[in-house]
Amino acid sequence: MDTERTSLPGIGFQHVFTTARNRRIGVVSHRSGRRDLVIYDKEDPDSALVSVELSVDEANGLAELIGTPRVTERLAELRRQVDGLATAQLAITDGSPFDGNTLGDTQARSRTGASIVAVVRGHEVVASPRPDFTFHGGDIVVVVGTEEGVAAVATILTSG
Repeated sequence: MDTERTSLPGIGFQHVFTTARNRRIGVVSHRSGRRDLVIYDKEDPDSALVSVELSVDEANGLAELIGTPRVTERLAELRRQVDGLATAQLAITDGSPFDGNTLGDTQARSRTGASIVAVVRGHEVVASPRPDFTFHGGDIVVVVGTEEGVAAVATILTSG
């Protein structure tokens, strides 16, 4: 059985395999430590029928139950982060102060020292968005910086 490993910029990694009955099953490993077990639609392999969020302990327990020490090793590797570096995925909600405004309007980098390195919009990832990039409700903003900087960007995006 082959497992496809796909890098998801700003998010983490996705590991997917196809069963003998042609079902695609995957694990999305977020840099934050969150894991999602995903069963994909047979008709649209990019659409999830079911997604279950797992804690790190639950993901490790599931990996042990199905006998995949290789997955456990990869999950442990993803948990290791550079000392002092934090990442977060922050949602732009409908009605957020930046719903409809640009990245440049946030002044996030100059105000916090943290960087907005990607925006996930539906199935699209916009890596290194430019200052004129316009946010929309539902966007997931990927931020990298110190813990304090990331928290400050979260405050900016929710309160302006």
